[in-house]
Amino acid sequence: MADSNTIGGNSLYSGQGRNALSGSTASTYNTGALRRKYNFGNYVSELALAQDPFFRFLAMVSKKPTDDPTFKFTEKRSSYTKRYGYMGDYSTTAIAEPATTPGNAAVTPVAGSSVYSFGMFTDYNSDGNMTNIFGQTVTYEEGVEGTQPKFYIPGQIIKVPHASSAANAEAGTVSGYTLWKINSVDLDSQPISSTSSATVNKAIINATCVKGASAVYFCDATTTGSTDDNSAGLGYLATPTSSAKSQEVLEPFRSYVVGTAHGVGTGYPETWADQPYSTNYGQTQIFKTSAVMNNTDRATVLKYEGNEWARIWKEKLIEHKWDIENALLFGSQASTGGVNTTEGAVNFISAYGNAFSLNTATKTQDSFLDDLSAMLDPRYNNAGSTVFFCSTAVYNWLHKLSGYFANNIEISPNYRADFSISGKKKVFGIDITTISTVYGDMNVARNVHLDGTNVKMLGINMKYAAYRPLVGNGINRDTSVYVGVQTLENSGVDRRVDQILTEAGMEWCCPETHALWT
Repeated sequence: MADSNTIGGNSLYSGQGRNALSGSTASTYNTGALRRKYNFGNYVSELALAQDPFFRFLAMVSKKPTDDPTFKFTEKRSSYTKRYGYMGDYSTTAIAEPATTPGNAAVTPVAGSSVYSFGMFTDYNSDGNMTNIFGQTVTYEEGVEGTQPKFYIPGQIIKVPHASSAANAEAGTVSGYTLWKINSVDLDSQPISSTSSATVNKAIINATCVKGASAVYFCDATTTGSTDDNSAGLGYLATPTSSAKSQEVLEPFRSYVVGTAHGVGTGYPETWADQPYSTNYGQTQIFKTSAVMNNTDRATVLKYEGNEWARIWKEKLIEHKWDIENALLFGSQASTGGVNTTEGAVNFISAYGNAFSLNTATKTQDSFLDDLSAMLDPRYNNAGSTVFFCSTAVYNWLHKLSGYFANNIEISPNYRADFSISGKKKVFGIDITTISTVYGDMNVARNVHLDGTNVKMLGINMKYAAYRPLVGNGINRDTSVYVGVQTLENSGVDRRVDQILTEAGMEWCCPETHALWT
């Protein structure tokens, strides 16, 4: 705490200011304490910064008070977009344990007469519909506990992709698809094949061919006798390459439900019950900033801003907000020695969200659009609520990239660029650049807090991030000023001590909707 008679260790009356213009022309003349009047002009220059864009957005569009410092929340993920499976094995016999690995042999299913059995897996947890996320460790491999596809029911039509050769079936080079009407489903855990003792969670489907094909190979997304994925499957989620992104690689292997078909006068079909909810928790953090001044200094009228106490208060409020912004970006949720800290964007997204790389010297527009395609898949994420907070270097890089067409190519009415600046605006006082891409508009804001870190850009879906101040029993612990926590009457010291206090935390939902570039 500062000395009771000084501010920042310098007396208001004796402190010297810088009298130089710049460089070698520095003046050695001592003009006295710059805060005294001494007939200086009335002009004062002040640097204005767009300081805390992330906190500003949270405070304006995503503030949800909580009445408990350790708060729980629920995430909901729809199931209708996740009704897909990977074929692990099959049999050309109607009622039989599937044993043939896809891609090993050519098949010729005939519409209306061929009845096959399929062993189907999936790669997400049906309890909460939680899925693997690009750049993170693969958790939900085909067949592990919780991934059994429970959505298959009789009467459904499923689309099964196929290839023209065994090599193409392994690589996911699709040449077409067959359609099958499900007759019956067995959800008991079964061996992955007749030669394996490994028991996995799959669905055994008996189905009649609706649309056939000649001499084709079913696409192979698993390795025989193992619950692991092969090189063309889920491995790309954890160790992606620049030429193959997760969705592009996995989609060719997926067999989707594409409708139902029932006869005239038939009864109601079977149904299935999904469980779209999962829970998580967060906690609040207490931020404090104090302002101290002796009463003699408070009564002294100074130049530029006569009321020094008012100036100090303005600076301390900005300092308090600056600290909150840093915590909401870089904090880590923990509880040690009775002190709680909340979860920051960087820690949460790097651990659970989409993780990409961005080197401004080598990153291309095409590669960046691949990143966006993985993050902004409309089945999992809606880009409309996403704000991209980036460092100064990346902010410049995005503008150079998007300005290339307008600055270097003559654009006619019949020509369009798919990556270009379409507008600039202020949102809640923050400068926002709107960059048009094939995946929708990017709302980009510069955030100087990311400068000097390994984090190049954060893509945060504001719908799934919330600032949660503690409010309850008539007490609001959102940013509040506590006046006179130490005064002449209660301390015996002739000074004024005020305190700025905030108790709030972050709620982070649905990590697949957020992304981080390093």
